[in-house]
Amino acid sequence: MKKLQSLFTCMLLMMASATLHAAQKQDTFQTKSGKTVTITHIKHASIQITYEGKQIYIDPVTDLEPRTDFSTYPKASYIIVTHEHPDHYSQSAIYQLRTSSTPVYLNQSTQNYLHGSNVVMANGDSLRIGDDIWLWAVPAYNTTPGREKYHPKGRDNGYILQLDGLRIYIAGDTEDIPEMANLRNIDIAFLPCNQPYTMTIDQLTAAAKVIKPKVLFPYHYSDTRINMLLMKMAGSGIDVRIRDYK
Repeated sequence: MKKLQSLFTCMLLMMASATLHAAQKQDTFQTKSGKTVTITHIKHASIQITYEGKQIYIDPVTDLEPRTDFSTYPKASYIIVTHEHPDHYSQSAIYQLRTSSTPVYLNQSTQNYLHGSNVVMANGDSLRIGDDIWLWAVPAYNTTPGREKYHPKGRDNGYILQLDGLRIYIAGDTEDIPEMANLRNIDIAFLPCNQPYTMTIDQLTAAAKVIKPKVLFPYHYSDTRINMLLMKMAGSGIDVRIRDYK
């Protein structure tokens, strides 16, 4: 009985701590040579990464609540889009952020919506986009029978963004696909969690234990009781950080 009470108390403390830290808007990391990387948690799947004066935006979206006025944000050095769904792709956000010299990296189906000079990447493509910045496009898709239609295999991208050796995996909309076993040396991972479009908490837990990032940010979780992930990941050695990606 005492063990059960202790476990219950521990769960309550973990959930309270997660709720508190969800309000934290930024996390800062150091690269292998001591350069600073700041991650700003915007919402849902929208992320801002600041590195060496460069502003990198992943899936910036304007209209998804809470609405975001990206005209108040620093202009983008790079914009990265996983796929064309409206909680990941927003033409208005891109127009607010980009300058005449801002490249937009996207998949082919998003290029069909966003006309102009963009950089189309398919699963398996890699690019050096800055002196010490690399970008890899990796698979992102559904595997559960009946859900393949949401994100069919081969269409959408996840990405690995490497900044001076610091490797950040942004999974996009995906389930725990076999290709995750090929990911190596991931420092920071953003993994989605909401059904029926991405992963369950159990799938996310399995994916994280395969990828083994040093730091895990669950994101894109909508109304999922994401705090339960803390209990599932206890003892894994992975630093799970709950931020406001509802």
